[in-house]
Amino acid sequence: MTAEGRNPVEAYGAWLAQTGDDWPEAALVSAHREFIDIIAVMVPGAAEAVSQRAFAVVEPWGHGPCAVVGQDIRLAAPWAALVNGAAGHALDLDDNFDPPKAHATTVLAPAILALADQQSAAGRPCSGAACLDAYICGLQIMGRVGQGVNPTHRNRGWHATATVGVFGATAACARLFGLDARQAAYALSIATSLSAGFMSQFGTMTKPLHAGLAAKGGIMAASFARAGITAGLDTLDGRTGMNHLMVGPDYEQLRDAITNPEHGQVLRFETGHIGEPLLILEHGFRVKRFANCGASHRAIDGLLMLREEHGLTPETVTAIDVYAPRVHFNNLMYTDPQDPLQAKFSIEYGLAVALLSGDCRLEDFTPEAVRRHEVRALYPRIHRHPVDKLEGEFPTRIVITLSDGQQVEKTMAMPLGSKAAPFTTEQYWAKFETCVADRLPAAAKENLRTALEDLPALSDVSELTRHFAHSLTTTP
Repeated sequence: MTAEGRNPVEAYGAWLAQTGDDWPEAALVSAHREFIDIIAVMVPGAAEAVSQRAFAVVEPWGHGPCAVVGQDIRLAAPWAALVNGAAGHALDLDDNFDPPKAHATTVLAPAILALADQQSAAGRPCSGAACLDAYICGLQIMGRVGQGVNPTHRNRGWHATATVGVFGATAACARLFGLDARQAAYALSIATSLSAGFMSQFGTMTKPLHAGLAAKGGIMAASFARAGITAGLDTLDGRTGMNHLMVGPDYEQLRDAITNPEHGQVLRFETGHIGEPLLILEHGFRVKRFANCGASHRAIDGLLMLREEHGLTPETVTAIDVYAPRVHFNNLMYTDPQDPLQAKFSIEYGLAVALLSGDCRLEDFTPEAVRRHEVRALYPRIHRHPVDKLEGEFPTRIVITLSDGQQVEKTMAMPLGSKAAPFTTEQYWAKFETCVADRLPAAAKENLRTALEDLPALSDVSELTRHFAHSLTTTP
């Protein structure tokens, strides 16, 4: 039991079943923007090898009514969610959400859209408003579960997009199904049996596959519960619950020692005020400008600002010193990346590319780009200085030494695209245009944009998904 005396599985199930859908306009706008962002990213992501290979594997397992980005063939809902989730995460250009320390939308949206296609085919179409409602609810539960096991869960090597993401997808699907409180509780309990994923998969194809597996798991868990399959109720906060098993046997000591929590991560499952504050508004998102690990973005933003302010070039820079929380460097484990997947988890690569070109774009993550001599030649100038403090306690500080001995520096507490410096709606659409350009047939791209613009008013979300179910015209 939690401090409030309520079982979290039951409390979250009741909240999903009983909470109204009269969300603040700002929450609905934010949810709508994240659908724009993830669909933009899924289109080029669908051409990545992991997405293509995942589709080839699951396609014989079951055709169905659900659209798959970049494919003419439709699949059953779990498989469509798996492939689309992997596509959304393949480029590492999708959003981050701080409470669970997870990539939220690449798990939530593929599950919601696949289930909506399934429901539409069964004669029970899901409206855009219902999908936004399911997204807000799923995000809230993902955040609450994440706050209950983090920061230790993720710091000890669990990939929260997979382990915590499946709870968000399950909650969203339970909401979209209209499950009652007991069914929703069972769905969340079943999700604990589908919660898995290690950070040791970073820099490989399995990392984006985690997002797809979590989306698939959400559809399965909610569907099993809907069919009457029961589950235990002590799977989050019990003697052998998620907190003890996936945080550690020292769970209580760690929980009681927290004095300065970040992002509401207190190693306790909030059950007294589940919906307050509304996490989508309280925390916002970290929407990405660069297609690599978000742990590098504060440093890249700082370097680009200094580059513009001082006209920096590789010829004028002799050293780049980066002071950042150790947990950031733990994510950025590749100091000498050998391929694009490793390059996404290398601060050396991101900073070298940014210094050379003044940006860090999708085309910088190809095998040819990663092997560039002029990029690799800059690695010895980049020095890591890990600091044993939390992200919120220690902003990233980047110090650049020039050839004349002068030093310039920049301190970044949050990356651009976060709540501290959020993107405008226009910037979301600019990202959409950049990502989707020349990758879908022109008519399909325009129809997709129109449907996305109209998402809140759509009576049937399959009117949106059908526009991304086309073979891609080019690859990124």
